[in-house]
Amino acid sequence: MIDLYTWNTPNGRKVSIMLEELEVPYKVHAINIGEDEQFTKDFLRISPNNKIPAIVDHETGVSLMESGAILLYLADKYGKFLPNDAVGRAKAWEWLMWQMGGFGPMLGQTHHFAQFNPGIAPYAEERFLGETRRLYGVLDKQLEGQEYIIGEYSIVDMACWPWASRYEWQRIDLADFPNVRAWYQRLADRPAVQRGYHIPNHVNEIPKG
Repeated sequence: MIDLYTWNTPNGRKVSIMLEELEVPYKVHAINIGEDEQFTKDFLRISPNNKIPAIVDHETGVSLMESGAILLYLADKYGKFLPNDAVGRAKAWEWLMWQMGGFGPMLGQTHHFAQFNPGIAPYAEERFLGETRRLYGVLDKQLEGQEYIIGEYSIVDMACWPWASRYEWQRIDLADFPNVRAWYQRLADRPAVQRGYHIPNHVNEIPKG
Protein backbone atom coordinates (compact mmCIF):
# COMPACT_ATOMS: atom_id res chain seq x y z
CA MET A 1 0.00 0.00 0.00
CA ILE A 2 1.17 3.50 -0.87
CA ASP A 3 0.08 6.51 1.17
CA LEU A 4 -0.37 9.63 -0.98
CA TYR A 5 -0.39 13.03 0.70
CA THR A 6 -1.82 15.53 -1.73
CA TRP A 7 -4.16 18.38 -2.64
CA ASN A 8 -5.91 19.56 -5.82
CA THR A 9 -2.93 21.28 -7.42
CA PRO A 10 -1.04 20.52 -10.64
CA ASN A 11 1.84 18.98 -8.72
CA GLY A 12 -0.50 16.87 -6.64
CA ARG A 13 -2.45 15.69 -9.67
CA LYS A 14 0.71 14.45 -11.37
CA VAL A 15 1.09 11.68 -8.80
CA SER A 16 -2.58 10.76 -8.44
CA ILE A 17 -2.80 10.41 -12.23
CA MET A 18 0.30 8.18 -12.21
CA LEU A 19 -1.12 5.98 -9.45
CA GLU A 20 -4.41 5.68 -11.29
CA GLU A 21 -2.59 4.75 -14.51
CA LEU A 22 -0.61 2.10 -12.62
CA GLU A 23 -3.80 0.71 -11.05
CA VAL A 24 -2.01 -0.01 -7.77
CA PRO A 25 -3.64 0.31 -4.34
CA TYR A 26 -3.06 3.58 -2.54
CA LYS A 27 -4.58 5.56 0.29
CA VAL A 28 -5.21 9.28 -0.05
CA HIS A 29 -4.44 11.74 2.73
CA ALA A 30 -5.78 15.20 1.92
CA ILE A 31 -3.40 17.99 2.95
CA ASN A 32 -5.40 21.21 2.77
CA ILE A 33 -2.80 23.79 1.83
CA GLY A 34 -5.41 26.52 2.13
CA GLU A 35 -5.51 25.79 5.86
CA ASP A 36 -1.70 25.40 6.18
CA GLU A 37 -1.90 21.68 6.90
CA GLN A 38 1.40 21.28 5.02
CA PHE A 39 3.14 22.93 7.99
CA THR A 40 2.12 20.39 10.62
CA LYS A 41 4.82 18.42 12.41
CA ASP A 42 3.43 15.10 11.20
CA PHE A 43 3.61 16.15 7.56
CA LEU A 44 7.05 17.68 8.04
CA ARG A 45 8.39 14.23 8.90
CA ILE A 46 7.24 13.01 5.47
CA SER A 47 7.94 16.12 3.41
CA PRO A 48 10.83 18.19 4.86
CA ASN A 49 10.07 21.02 2.41
CA ASN A 50 6.43 21.26 3.57
CA LYS A 51 5.13 20.77 0.03
CA ILE A 52 2.67 18.34 -1.48
CA PRO A 53 2.69 15.76 -2.93
CA ALA A 54 4.52 13.18 -0.90
CA ILE A 55 4.28 9.41 -0.66
CA VAL A 56 5.13 6.64 1.76
CA ASP A 57 5.58 3.22 0.15
CA HIS A 58 4.98 0.71 2.92
CA GLU A 59 6.25 -2.15 0.78
CA THR A 60 9.74 -0.67 0.46
CA GLY A 61 9.80 1.76 3.37
CA VAL A 62 10.55 4.64 1.00
CA SER A 63 9.24 8.10 1.84
CA LEU A 64 9.49 10.71 -0.90
CA MET A 65 8.64 14.34 -1.52
CA GLU A 66 8.89 16.25 -4.86
CA SER A 67 6.53 15.23 -7.65
CA GLY A 68 9.23 14.57 -10.24
CA ALA A 69 11.15 12.28 -7.91
CA ILE A 70 7.95 10.42 -7.05
CA LEU A 71 7.08 9.90 -10.73
CA LEU A 72 10.55 8.54 -11.45
CA TYR A 73 10.43 6.25 -8.42
CA LEU A 74 7.04 4.81 -9.37
CA ALA A 75 8.04 4.38 -13.01
CA ASP A 76 11.17 2.48 -11.99
CA LYS A 77 9.40 0.38 -9.37
CA TYR A 78 6.60 -0.77 -11.66
CA GLY A 79 8.50 -0.68 -14.96
CA LYS A 80 5.92 1.47 -16.71
CA PHE A 81 5.61 4.87 -18.39
CA LEU A 82 9.36 5.35 -18.85
CA PRO A 83 11.39 4.10 -21.86
CA ASN A 84 13.66 1.14 -21.27
CA ASP A 85 16.50 2.21 -23.56
CA ALA A 86 19.16 4.70 -22.46
CA VAL A 87 18.38 7.29 -25.13
CA GLY A 88 14.65 7.15 -24.50
CA ARG A 89 15.13 7.50 -20.77
CA ALA A 90 17.46 10.46 -21.28
CA LYS A 91 14.79 12.20 -23.39
CA ALA A 92 12.23 11.53 -20.68
CA TRP A 93 14.52 12.99 -18.01
CA GLU A 94 15.19 15.99 -20.27
CA TRP A 95 11.54 16.88 -20.70
CA LEU A 96 10.67 16.06 -17.11
CA MET A 97 13.37 18.51 -16.00
CA TRP A 98 11.93 21.04 -18.48
CA GLN A 99 8.61 20.73 -16.71
CA MET A 100 10.11 20.86 -13.23
CA GLY A 101 12.36 23.82 -14.00
CA GLY A 102 10.17 25.81 -16.37
CA PHE A 103 6.66 24.74 -17.31
CA GLY A 104 5.66 24.33 -13.67
CA PRO A 105 7.40 27.19 -11.86
CA MET A 106 6.79 29.81 -14.55
CA LEU A 107 3.13 28.92 -14.92
CA GLY A 108 2.83 28.96 -11.15
CA GLN A 109 4.13 32.52 -11.08
CA THR A 110 1.60 33.42 -13.76
CA HIS A 111 -1.14 32.07 -11.51
CA HIS A 112 0.16 34.21 -8.64
CA PHE A 113 0.47 37.48 -10.51
CA ALA A 114 -2.10 37.25 -13.33
CA GLN A 115 -4.85 35.11 -11.79
CA PHE A 116 -4.81 36.00 -8.11
CA ASN A 117 -3.17 39.44 -8.00
CA PRO A 118 -3.87 41.14 -11.35
CA GLY A 119 -2.77 44.74 -11.68
CA ILE A 120 -0.60 44.75 -8.55
CA ALA A 121 2.73 44.11 -10.28
CA PRO A 122 2.36 44.92 -14.01
CA TYR A 123 6.00 44.14 -14.83
CA ALA A 124 5.85 40.69 -13.20
CA GLU A 125 2.47 39.99 -14.76
CA GLU A 126 3.74 40.86 -18.24
CA ARG A 127 6.96 38.91 -17.75
CA PHE A 128 5.34 35.67 -16.62
CA LEU A 129 2.47 35.84 -19.11
CA GLY A 130 5.07 36.22 -21.86
CA GLU A 131 7.20 33.36 -20.57
CA THR A 132 4.11 31.19 -20.26
CA ARG A 133 3.26 31.73 -23.94
CA ARG A 134 6.86 31.01 -24.90
CA LEU A 135 6.80 27.70 -23.01
CA TYR A 136 3.54 26.69 -24.64
CA GLY A 137 5.25 27.38 -27.96
CA VAL A 138 8.13 25.10 -26.99
CA LEU A 139 5.69 22.34 -26.06
CA ASP A 140 3.70 22.84 -29.25
CA LYS A 141 6.84 22.42 -31.36
CA GLN A 142 7.88 19.30 -29.44
CA LEU A 143 4.46 17.73 -30.04
CA GLU A 144 4.54 18.35 -33.78
CA GLY A 145 4.05 15.06 -35.59
CA GLN A 146 3.64 12.94 -32.43
CA GLU A 147 0.89 12.19 -29.95
CA TYR A 148 2.96 12.45 -26.77
CA ILE A 149 5.83 14.61 -25.59
CA ILE A 150 8.60 12.03 -26.02
CA GLY A 151 6.73 10.00 -28.62
CA GLU A 152 5.20 7.46 -26.24
CA TYR A 153 2.88 8.10 -23.30
CA SER A 154 5.02 8.60 -20.22
CA ILE A 155 5.46 10.32 -16.89
CA VAL A 156 6.43 13.43 -18.86
CA ASP A 157 2.87 13.79 -20.13
CA MET A 158 1.52 13.17 -16.62
CA ALA A 159 3.83 15.90 -15.28
CA CYS A 160 2.92 18.53 -17.89
CA TRP A 161 -0.78 17.96 -18.40
CA PRO A 162 -2.04 19.12 -14.97
CA TRP A 163 -0.30 22.45 -15.49
CA ALA A 164 -1.84 22.81 -18.94
CA SER A 165 -5.25 22.05 -17.42
CA ARG A 166 -5.12 25.51 -15.86
CA TYR A 167 -4.68 27.23 -19.21
CA GLU A 168 -7.53 29.62 -18.37
CA TRP A 169 -5.62 30.93 -15.34
CA GLN A 170 -2.68 31.54 -17.68
CA ARG A 171 -4.77 33.45 -20.25
CA ILE A 172 -3.87 30.84 -22.82
CA ASP A 173 -6.15 29.97 -25.74
CA LEU A 174 -5.21 26.43 -26.68
CA ALA A 175 -6.43 27.12 -30.22
CA ASP A 176 -3.21 29.13 -30.61
CA PHE A 177 -1.24 25.93 -29.94
CA PRO A 178 -2.98 23.21 -31.98
CA ASN A 179 -0.52 20.43 -31.15
CA VAL A 180 -0.83 21.16 -27.45
CA ARG A 181 -4.60 21.29 -27.74
CA ALA A 182 -4.82 17.89 -29.43
CA TRP A 183 -2.45 16.40 -26.84
CA TYR A 184 -4.35 18.03 -23.98
CA GLN A 185 -7.67 16.63 -25.16
CA ARG A 186 -6.10 13.22 -25.81
CA LEU A 187 -5.01 12.97 -22.18
CA ALA A 188 -8.26 14.43 -20.87
CA ASP A 189 -10.07 11.49 -22.49
CA ARG A 190 -8.04 8.93 -20.50
CA PRO A 191 -10.10 7.45 -17.63
CA ALA A 192 -7.07 7.37 -15.30
CA VAL A 193 -6.41 11.06 -15.93
CA GLN A 194 -10.04 11.83 -15.21
CA ARG A 195 -9.92 9.89 -11.95
CA GLY A 196 -6.57 11.32 -10.88
CA TYR A 197 -7.70 14.88 -11.55
CA HIS A 198 -10.37 14.60 -8.85
CA ILE A 199 -8.00 13.40 -6.07
CA PRO A 200 -8.35 14.13 -3.18
CA ASN A 201 -11.74 15.66 -3.97
CA HIS A 202 -13.89 17.05 -6.78
CA VAL A 203 -13.31 20.78 -7.23
CA ASN A 204 -14.40 21.39 -10.82
CA GLU A 205 -14.91 19.58 -14.09
CA ILE A 206 -11.83 19.16 -16.26
CA PRO A 207 -11.56 22.17 -18.60
CA LYS A 208 -12.31 21.00 -22.13
CA GLY A 209 -9.56 22.89 -23.92
